[in-house]
Amino acid sequence: MKILLILGSIVIPILMIVLQRKWKKLQTFYHFAAILSALIFGNIAALAILEIIKDHTVFMTNIHGVFLNPYFLFTGAYLGVYLLYTLVLKALNNYN
Repeated sequence: MKILLILGSIVIPILMIVLQRKWKKLQTFYHFAAILSALIFGNIAALAILEIIKDHTVFMTNIHGVFLNPYFLFTGAYLGVYLLYTLVLKALNNYN
């Protein structure tokens, strides 16, 4: 599983760059998906923290429940891949 995660973090951003160079509209889609993912990711985290503060529960044990939310995991994963995509794209643009 660890190898799959590591390979995915290398292969997927490169694949995103190759595809966006082939179809320019994909770049707009990637940006839009990143904005939407950031909104969902941030709102889920904020709502979980708000609930913990409101209920006066122990912070460290309850906040880890947010990691069970599939939307939180998916959007966080996309933001991580998107960050790598933008860094590689920026590096390639500076190199050329």
